Amino acid sequence: MAEEKMLVPMDLFLQSGIHIGAKFKTKFMEEYIYKIRPDGLSVLNISKINERLKLAGQMLSKYDPEKIIAVCRRENGFKALKAFSKATGIRVITGRYYPGTLTNPSFDNFFEPELVLVSDPWLDRQIVKDAKDTGIPIIALCDTNNTTNNVDLIIPCNNKGNKALSLAFFVLAREYLRNRGVIQNTADPEVPFEEF
Repeated sequence: MAEEKMLVPMDLFLQSGIHIGAKFKTKFMEEYIYKIRPDGLSVLNISKINERLKLAGQMLSKYDPEKIIAVCRRENGFKALKAFSKATGIRVITGRYYPGTLTNPSFDNFFEPELVLVSDPWLDRQIVKDAKDTGIPIIALCDTNNTTNNVDLIIPCNNKGNKALSLAFFVLAREYLRNRGVIQNTADPEVPFEEF
């Protein structure tokens, strides 16, 4: 893929490790795997990561920030998700998601989003289940070991490493803001990459 069509320079993709998957792979993620390294780790196709991040940015931008919820139960993604929220205004939950948040109107923290973004469909499976049950579309960052049964848009990537999560959430924030016209197509969010 030509460098100018990449959302970030290839070096940044490589340095973040966003393309390094797990040793275990599921049939759901096979189409995104470029090769298997001698040590058994899967290597994801960076062109497909780039393509899916762009597509996710377009999908996210169709919704107002107050209509989206992003969730990350993995501690490595807390900082990146908080920066994502600061940049976009999208509501986030770091840590435990409480069942009923999307399905029980009498629950104190009840929220009715129109789109859900999760950092791992396995760790964040409760919100994935609740979103599926209520018909809310789901975007998920998926590693090679994830099952994607209930995911509407897969973003193949390393969803365990903090550098990979930082890059993914930074690119999603930037694409969201650019597609909504909040920032120009050549600009970055006010929240710098270093905060992700």
